[in-house]
Amino acid sequence: MYYARRYRAIFLTSGLIVVGVAIWLVVFPPYQPEKINHRQESTVFIPRGASLRQIADILSEKGVLPHKDLFVFLGKISGYQNRIKAGLLKVPPDLPPWHLLRYLQHPRLAEIKVTFPEGISCAQMAGIVQQKLGLDSTRFMLLVRDSVFCHSLGVSANNLQGYLLPETYRFTYGMNEQEIIRFLVDQTFAVFRADSVHWQMEKIGMNMHQVLTLASIIEGEAMVDSERVLISSVYHNRLNRGWRLQADPTIQYILPGKPRRLLYKHLEIDSPYNTYRYRGLPPGPINNPGRKSILAALYPAKTGYMYFVASGDGGHLFSRTASEHARHKARFERVRRMVRMKNRKR
Repeated sequence: MYYARRYRAIFLTSGLIVVGVAIWLVVFPPYQPEKINHRQESTVFIPRGASLRQIADILSEKGVLPHKDLFVFLGKISGYQNRIKAGLLKVPPDLPPWHLLRYLQHPRLAEIKVTFPEGISCAQMAGIVQQKLGLDSTRFMLLVRDSVFCHSLGVSANNLQGYLLPETYRFTYGMNEQEIIRFLVDQTFAVFRADSVHWQMEKIGMNMHQVLTLASIIEGEAMVDSERVLISSVYHNRLNRGWRLQADPTIQYILPGKPRRLLYKHLEIDSPYNTYRYRGLPPGPINNPGRKSILAALYPAKTGYMYFVASGDGGHLFSRTASEHARHKARFERVRRMVRMKNRKR
């Protein structure tokens, strides 16, 4: 009788252990992150400071958490509720609550596509990162204009105009203003890292700052990609002869507000950026030039062109002599008058 009771107790205890282990494996299955399915992930935003219950509601609304109460219970007893990452996260489907809690400690961060158009200003970039990434545009601009911060990045100038390479990037949500700026500056430096670029700068007698300055002017002029090297050749030819660049984009840079039709009085403004008054390059870039314009500034076409003027169709007409340039200007004025007349009739 004694042994029968003892065996029953042992059997009952063993059964409870088996049941307990089974329950444990159901509630706390082994976490194997390498087997997670990332193909149908949902993008979920977890705000900073959100409570465990709020996080459960967000995950449930996104359809990645069917058992909210169990998730909350496990989060509280495990202590994982205080380790969940905030931000824009990629969350896989069909994770058990315990796995989901574990995953949210080190989730995959969602990437946000951000496009900076070529020739964009730093202020316009600040507006884009505020809109797309939720960053502080004022802090962004303070860093752009902070000479100490600029020098810490290896930039010799006192501001970063021209050093933030415009392209389409994918940023992870949660990057701060300093990280974004550092990344953009490094993209610009990458254009200049090749030995061939260093040799070319020596050949044309320009440093990185001067190349970016010229590239920004080319960016302000070019509407047709194939013309970038031709525009560059005109400016290189003028610089080599000691002529004034007479670049309209540098005047637009001086004038407040949106670009406008330039008048003769604008060409008389006393500013080091006025290339109608002062020879050589202006003190620094007037925008953030793209890769194509930087390469055009480095590798101009070999031409005898000294002038160019708009053709009226988005391109330009290039000239070697002043008389040829005058004819092209007269042609452009005729096109401009015809356009004005058509607009009046409308």
